[in-house]
Amino acid sequence: MEKFADEALIEVFSGAGGNGCVAFRREKYVPRGGPAGGDGGRGGDVIFVVRRNLRTLAHLRYKHFFKAENGRDGGGSGRYGRQGEDVYIPLPPGTLLKDPETGALIRDFGKQEKDFVFLKGGNGGWGNIHFKSSVQQAPLKALPGKEGGHRALRVELQLLADIGFVGFPNAGKSSLLNRFTNARPKIAPYPFTTKIPNLGVLTLDDRDIILADIPGILEGASQGVGLGIRFLKHISRTAALAFLIDLSEDKYQEAFPIVYKELAAFSPELIQKPRVLVGTKLDIPGTEDRLVQLKKAYSREKVVGISVFSGSGIPELAACMGSLVCIPEVHEEVHDL
Repeated sequence: MEKFADEALIEVFSGAGGNGCVAFRREKYVPRGGPAGGDGGRGGDVIFVVRRNLRTLAHLRYKHFFKAENGRDGGGSGRYGRQGEDVYIPLPPGTLLKDPETGALIRDFGKQEKDFVFLKGGNGGWGNIHFKSSVQQAPLKALPGKEGGHRALRVELQLLADIGFVGFPNAGKSSLLNRFTNARPKIAPYPFTTKIPNLGVLTLDDRDIILADIPGILEGASQGVGLGIRFLKHISRTAALAFLIDLSEDKYQEAFPIVYKELAAFSPELIQKPRVLVGTKLDIPGTEDRLVQLKKAYSREKVVGISVFSGSGIPELAACMGSLVCIPEVHEEVHDL
């Protein structure tokens, strides 16, 4: 994940059609053979394909131009030109294709994962065999192939996950992801350890729940402070959110309203998602009392306390996450934060 990339600008070109051929039959004992020029081959298409083993757009970091092959020209003796090879561009699930100037959405690969023929190649030109008539027995006319298409595109990735982890830096998001899954994100006792989104899979019974850990959010993130706001788009598709609150911090009760307001400023839709408040680091003395106070302060919210290291509260949180994903619900806005 060191080469994580979630945006790219690319240019794509479909192939031009091959030219039609002007030719005549030149066979022994056929002194005035008719037209025998074949058609040009069609140009190759530009096709986007979803590859579920891809997680980033790193493969587009250094390659920005994709061109399909041109169709071959037609030949004599009625030989048709070969069709140009298509160019296939692999993308991870959740990718968006947009117009780079207007931002208009062209294709959402989070909703449709079928192969997408974006630009068709140009048709091949007709050879002179198509222009023979009763008054023109030896036509000298053939058509050129049609030009291929060209488009510039903005490619954006929005990770597909069921539950997104949000909270301040060092709130325990990466540790929880590590506990639930084998994602193995970088973990250290200082802020901003996570600088890129990480994904993991929590298996409950026969269901896999995709979890997303994004960099920590600071107050003022919606105005450009910190790292988290850049990656909030990666939780825009999630079914639910987990707000992680470090109970060892003295200002623990301020964490939820600050993060809530930053999410609301980024996208009002985010705060409508089902959510759970997760009080972390219950293994530290004094945090159990703070968990009680947190539950009182947010009595209308689902609040679960956990310790990643002792395992306390982990089964309860896993069950809660399963219910958030399996039973959709819409939260009321919190107006008094």
